[in-house]
Amino acid sequence: MYNFDQVINRKNTNSVKYDGDKAQDPRMIPMWVADMDFETLPEVKEALVKRAQHGIFGYASPTESYYQAVINWMKDRHDFLIEKDWIVTTPGVVTALKLAVKALTQDNDKVMIMKPVYYPFDFSIELNGRIIVECPLDFDGEKYTCPFDLFEKTIVENDVKMFILCNPHNPIGRVWKREELLQIGQICQKHHVYVVSDEIHMDFVYGENKHIPFYNVDESFKDFTVICTAPSKTFNLAALQTSNIIIANEKMREAFHKVKMANGVNDPNIFGLDACEAAYTYGHQWVDELVDYLQANIDYMTEFFKERLPEIKVISPEGLYLVWVDMRALGMDQDQLEDFMLNKAYLWLDEGYIFGTGGAGFERFNVACPRSILKQALEQLEKAIRER
Repeated sequence: MYNFDQVINRKNTNSVKYDGDKAQDPRMIPMWVADMDFETLPEVKEALVKRAQHGIFGYASPTESYYQAVINWMKDRHDFLIEKDWIVTTPGVVTALKLAVKALTQDNDKVMIMKPVYYPFDFSIELNGRIIVECPLDFDGEKYTCPFDLFEKTIVENDVKMFILCNPHNPIGRVWKREELLQIGQICQKHHVYVVSDEIHMDFVYGENKHIPFYNVDESFKDFTVICTAPSKTFNLAALQTSNIIIANEKMREAFHKVKMANGVNDPNIFGLDACEAAYTYGHQWVDELVDYLQANIDYMTEFFKERLPEIKVISPEGLYLVWVDMRALGMDQDQLEDFMLNKAYLWLDEGYIFGTGGAGFERFNVACPRSILKQALEQLEKAIRER
């Protein structure tokens, strides 16, 4: 049994989350950026210590055992059968998104995203001279769905060349069903649209929901899709900058490699490679227990709001350790809500509006923390609302 209740002091550790400007007030609880407050599994630490003790840190590249660990994890956890040649390593998924946009589209091409969505998608498109096209998700107050008619209409009317899919979808917590993914893929296939599927949160799925890698939906989707994966979210390894990008189509993979080389993007460093291999080799039980703990945190949070702040609505997540919360009943605009969270509730969150269309009035909570921290955060919020 692993101890996810342990509180570890992350102050003064070069932590973006805990050492940023907004975290300097001792009352502030940071629950914004998507890294966890849990220590990673012992085998990862042991691998890093072993590498450090060797004392020589020359150039490194992925080994056969590294590739096999990635292949085995995808097969065992997701019934996702990949080949070594399909794996392209990069320092991160956001890096890979930018490389894919540059490799597979041209200047001023249209790239579509479904908002609200992870905001670096915007940067990956705009900073590479492409044009964002939005297809807002449908929301009935309880659940988000893909508006398929609008999805296809938007592609056709804007001559969209690429669609960036988020699955599980950050920040709303949807784990797209097979039939939904099939319809998305068939529309993109029909109109010759590349798909880049960000599946970095693939290991965080709750209840009877099941993550389905985009290639597993239909064999033909391999011909026009890039799948982005990484151990960074699953095992809390973000600073080790390691991701595995799956590209089955040889021509697309060559184009991706070419842009990677042209822009001086290196393979992950030797510590990231060792950590990923150890995590994927030894981490099954750790992840199983972690997901159970996160589900209990989500349940605790949901019940807290239901019983003590019923005007606030948790959008029940099917995946992610990030919980999308509807705060619109508080009657604040986005600036007032952000100020209230920071300066009254002392919570540093990712504000809903940064995720684009449909996000204003929502907050994204990172609940990958010990229950005691989550409890304190929710009680601070309750106190601030009561005093308002």
